[in-house]
Amino acid sequence: MTGRARFIGPDRRQIGWEMVDLEAQLPSDHRARVVWAFVERLDLSAFYDAIKSREGEAGRPAADPAVLLALWLFATVEGIGSARALERLAESDVAYRWVAGGVPVNYHGLADFRVDHVQLLDELLTESVTALIDEGLVSLSEIAVDGTKVRACASMSSFKTGTRLAQIEAEVAARLAALKAELESDPAACSRRQWAARERAARDVEKRARQARVALDRVRAERQERAKTHAKDEAKKSEPKASTSDVEARCMRFADGAIRPAFNAQVAAAPEEGIIVSVEMTDRRNDSGLAPPMVDDIVRRYGEAPQNLLVDTTYATVEDIAALAAHAAGPVTVYAPVPKEREDVSPGTLRNRRSQRSREPESVKQWRQRMDTDAAHKVYARRKLIERLNAHCKNHGFGILRVRGLVKAKAVALMHALGNNLMAAHRLRTATA
Repeated sequence: MTGRARFIGPDRRQIGWEMVDLEAQLPSDHRARVVWAFVERLDLSAFYDAIKSREGEAGRPAADPAVLLALWLFATVEGIGSARALERLAESDVAYRWVAGGVPVNYHGLADFRVDHVQLLDELLTESVTALIDEGLVSLSEIAVDGTKVRACASMSSFKTGTRLAQIEAEVAARLAALKAELESDPAACSRRQWAARERAARDVEKRARQARVALDRVRAERQERAKTHAKDEAKKSEPKASTSDVEARCMRFADGAIRPAFNAQVAAAPEEGIIVSVEMTDRRNDSGLAPPMVDDIVRRYGEAPQNLLVDTTYATVEDIAALAAHAAGPVTVYAPVPKEREDVSPGTLRNRRSQRSREPESVKQWRQRMDTDAAHKVYARRKLIERLNAHCKNHGFGILRVRGLVKAKAVALMHALGNNLMAAHRLRTATA
C-alpha cells in the first residue's frame, strides 16, 4: 500500500437537513403509545376552553393540552418528575419526541400546566375511573384506604421558631431601609436593576417569613386544642416551628423512625384491580379520623359509597365506624383490626371496660365480633395490596416532591394516580381480551 488511507472525517460546520420518521422509530407496543391512546379517550374540552389564544385574534398559539398531559403522564410512568428533565427528554429521547409530535415545549410551560389544572386533573381521575366501572373492569364494592408520608421540598434547617421568625423579619426590614437609604444618598452607587434585584430578594424572604408566622400560629392553635385532651403529651413537645421554604410542610415521623418535612398522602384504591379511585394531600401527622372524609370524597366522585372499607388499625376510630355504618349514601362495613388492650389491669378497670363496651353502638359491637372471624381476616388481608400501590408510586418519583405547597403536591399526586390507572387499565384490558 503506497497511497494514503481514505476516510470520511467529521465536519460539524456543515449545515444539513435531517429526515426523521418518528412513527417508524417507536415500536408498536411501546408504552408511550399506551399513554397516548389513554389521553385520546379523555374528554379534554375543559383544557381547550382554558386556552386564551383564539382564531382571528392576536397571540401565539398555545401548546396542545393533550400533548402536555401525555408528556406528563408518560414521564410519571417512567419515574420523571422534573419539568426541566422532561423538556430535555422531549428534545432528545425518541419516545418523548414521538409523544410531543413536533409541539414545542419548555420547562416553564410544562410546570405551569401541571399546577394550573389541579381541578381538571381531579375531574379526569373521576371520569377515567367511571369509564373503567362502566366497562366492568373495576368495582367500588371493596375499597382500601391508606396514608403514606411523602417528603416535602424543604429541609429541617428551614423550620424556625417564632423568635427566629421575628428576628428574620427585623433583619429584612433593616436591609430594606439600608437599600433605600443607599439609593437616596447616591443614586449612581449601583444600577437600578441591581437595586431592584436585591430589594426583590429581601421582600421574598420577608414574605416567606410572614407566611411561616401564619402557619406557626395555626400549629399553635392546633396544639392548644389537642392539649385539652392530651395535656401531658403536648407538654413533652418542643416549641412549635414552621418552614420558611414550604410553609404547609410539617415534620413527620417516617417508617424508618426518622423525622423529615413531609405531607401525608391519602390514597383510596380498589386493591385487587390496583386502580386508585381517590387521592388527597394533607398536613396531618397521623391518619386517625380520616376514614369518613375519604368515603365522602368517593361518594362525591362516583355517587356511591363502598360496601367494604379496608383500613389500618388506627385509621378509623370507634366513632368513625359507627358513623360509616349509618352513612347517608349507604352502610359501609369497616374491616380494621381491633386494637389490643392490656390484660394486666385491675378488676375495676375491667369492669369499666365491660361497661363501656355494653354502651357502644350496635355497629361497633358487630365490628368487634366480625374481626374475630377467619372470614373477616381473609377480607382484611387484601388491604396489603394498597401498600404495593404506594411503593410503586414512590419508586416512580412520588417519594420526594419537587414542588411546594399542598395544591402543587396534589397535582403531582393526581398525575401519579392517573399514570398508575392507565397502566393498570391496560393490563386489565389485555387480560380480559
